[in-house]
Amino acid sequence: MFKPLRAAAALPAQDMARAKAFYRDKLGLTPTMEDPSGMMYALAGGTGFGVFPSSGKPSGTHTQMGIEVDDVEGAVKDLQAKGVKFEDYDVPGLKTVNGIAELGGSKLAWFKDSEGNLIVISLPVPVAAQARS
Repeated sequence: MFKPLRAAAALPAQDMARAKAFYRDKLGLTPTMEDPSGMMYALAGGTGFGVFPSSGKPSGTHTQMGIEVDDVEGAVKDLQAKGVKFEDYDVPGLKTVNGIAELGGSKLAWFKDSEGNLIVISLPVPVAAQARS
């Protein structure tokens, strides 16, 4: 029986050294595991994500990973000070102001990593149902 426990993202990178530098210098993250198959990053609550070498390039047109933060505005300011550029959107139902959108009662902001992966930061997403044991 399929019994999922958690979810995690795996992001492609054409240049692993460049990706590692981006996550270190811009997001302040250090890989918890690194080998020729890629890098793993551990975050709070037993979550994390991986970056793997790939010759493919992400389209950057859809969100590939979400990172939850307690303060979206503060996180955006901090990351902008480190050179992270946030995406601007102005389409029906989604408009950013200073890189931040309000959607469904939450604040969100999107940026691309060094490899073109589109990442969103948001307030914690409420979980509607608990996993069954």
